[in-house]
Amino acid sequence: MPDLPDVPWSDLQLPSLPLPELPAPDLWGSPAHWAVLATLLAALAGLGVTGRSNRLAAWVGVGGGLVAFLATCWQLYTLTQIEGARRGVGTIGALPLGDELDVPLRLLVTWPVAIVAFTVAAVALVVQGYARWYLWYDPRYRPFAATVSLFTSAMLLLVLSDDLLLTLVGWEVMGWCSYLLIGHQSTRAAATRAASKALLVTRTADIGFVLGLVVLASGAGTTRTSDVVAHWGAAGTSPTLTVAMTLLVVGVAGKSALFPFQDWLPDAMEGPTPASALIHAATMVAAGTVVLAQLFPLLAVSGPARLLLAVLACTTMIGAAVLAFAQGDLKRLLAWSTVSQVALMLAVLAAATMGTGPDAALQHLVAHAWFKALLFLTTGWLGVLVGGTAMALMASGARRYRVLRHRFGWGLLALAGVPPFVGFFSKEAVLGTAEAGTAATDGGLVPVLVLASVGATAPLTAAYCMRAWLVLSRPTAVQGHARLYEPGPVERIDDFFDEPQVVQEAEGVERAEAAISSSARMGTSALMLMTLFGGILLLLPVWGPQVHVDLQLLVATLLLMVVSALLVRLAAGGVRTRDAAARIPAGVSLAAERGLHADLAYRAVVATPVLALARAVAWFDDQVLDSWVRGAGLGARLLGRAGDLTSPRRATPALALVLVGMLVLGAIGVVTA
Repeated sequence: MPDLPDVPWSDLQLPSLPLPELPAPDLWGSPAHWAVLATLLAALAGLGVTGRSNRLAAWVGVGGGLVAFLATCWQLYTLTQIEGARRGVGTIGALPLGDELDVPLRLLVTWPVAIVAFTVAAVALVVQGYARWYLWYDPRYRPFAATVSLFTSAMLLLVLSDDLLLTLVGWEVMGWCSYLLIGHQSTRAAATRAASKALLVTRTADIGFVLGLVVLASGAGTTRTSDVVAHWGAAGTSPTLTVAMTLLVVGVAGKSALFPFQDWLPDAMEGPTPASALIHAATMVAAGTVVLAQLFPLLAVSGPARLLLAVLACTTMIGAAVLAFAQGDLKRLLAWSTVSQVALMLAVLAAATMGTGPDAALQHLVAHAWFKALLFLTTGWLGVLVGGTAMALMASGARRYRVLRHRFGWGLLALAGVPPFVGFFSKEAVLGTAEAGTAATDGGLVPVLVLASVGATAPLTAAYCMRAWLVLSRPTAVQGHARLYEPGPVERIDDFFDEPQVVQEAEGVERAEAAISSSARMGTSALMLMTLFGGILLLLPVWGPQVHVDLQLLVATLLLMVVSALLVRLAAGGVRTRDAAARIPAGVSLAAERGLHADLAYRAVVATPVLALARAVAWFDDQVLDSWVRGAGLGARLLGRAGDLTSPRRATPALALVLVGMLVLGAIGVVTA
């Protein structure tokens, strides 16, 4: 095969477009302020002023999301009018903490940051509109909508932050919001257990995150992120910086569900589907990628931290892709897919060098947000129609309900990285960055490890996407039998967007369209379009240093994906249900569905020793420390008893005379005085 030339990434990017100069209205604050505050105020209003009206709560939630979305759109435009495309803005002013630590609490907007913020706001807006339909009969819809707004505000704050303290605030608020959203159906034991597990696992890892930020801020004398990067970058590599970045990597691993913290995220599927779409697509699990991208110059010079991140991410990337193939529930398949794809974002950060920069990770974050939100919301739509998200129930769903066919098909193609969908462009940027790292003199072993893992994950991703598609598009009549599932009637409902003419038309076409509200359907359609055309955002000439795409590597990756998909198709050919995972031994499949029994490992390594230590401390406190207190009390009682036994119970005449004499002397003293 002749050598194919490398194609500069700039040759694949769109040229700069001349934009008209529009008059900027004189509004308070900046678009960054509006984006964060609109969703924050929507969260407060959703809890405080909506009373018992779900309709009003929906308007508040969607209204806040719409304002944030428009603000991020305006923010993209304002960057075209600013020289250098970099804008820093203040918030409430610096905190007066003395001369030892400067806390300016500022925000910073650049092109990559603005595109990520736009993506977060857009996905959150779609989720708000979808949730109003999905939770139509839920009596706790109002706190759910308010929590989604708060979740969105926290993520936007983290993305736009130029201050480590603001980053920490957004980070921790998202952790608590995820607990509330996962455990939304608090009457179900599985939901409360999953929420508690997510909180405990992520909060445990957050210890490292907080300590890492404290070390960085105290060493630099400021919490401003850009100043922290400049200070530690000028100081060069040091043990203190290595320790701080390693602690940050541990914290990011917990939030992003990297090994060994990976098991909480699939269990989070106990939450409602809109919550799953928000957590998995553009908020909490992707927050670690944003933080490490902001601190990338420090990560790039911290060799042990890079190596730790690469090992954890590559292990998670491959292992989660394998586990995704064996899941018996479509939501859990998508959950393990998220674990693998987030690990891909973090792995490319470990492989990137100062010459390539961290933008490939942010590009894949943006792409992943579009197609993963589409897949989750479409899964929830089909789940309402068939009564669950188990693969057995969802079989033939894309064939029975044609309106879902393109949504599932385009989402899975983008997830697999097939051109021209958005996932193809982001994954090629990842491959190009990893390959450039292998050629760099300071790359070391990490880029080689990442490149090999990405190459191995691509066919695995294509395999589980092909398996899901074969099940979803299975013929409704299998081997002469009738339909395995014939759903009953579905009541049509519409949300606060009153569009009776659209609803009446939907009633006459397809049952799936009549079952969903117009705004929810419109949101999934927008996500579908972004899954196809979102690559335009990734091709804009606003990203960081450009990388080269090796055409040989590109062709080899696509061939491996095709071969993998064909093998899955052949494996499914002899199975009546067209589910290739049916060929996996039952014991292996059950272990995979249970996350390879990670819960047992958690209990053996963490829970059992901690409980044993707690029991030992309680025994020591009760039997040793308290024994001295009990002994002192017993001694006092015994001494009093002895005195009681040795003393007469009645006063003697002599004692009475002494008492009378004392009284007489006292009286004389008073009189003579």
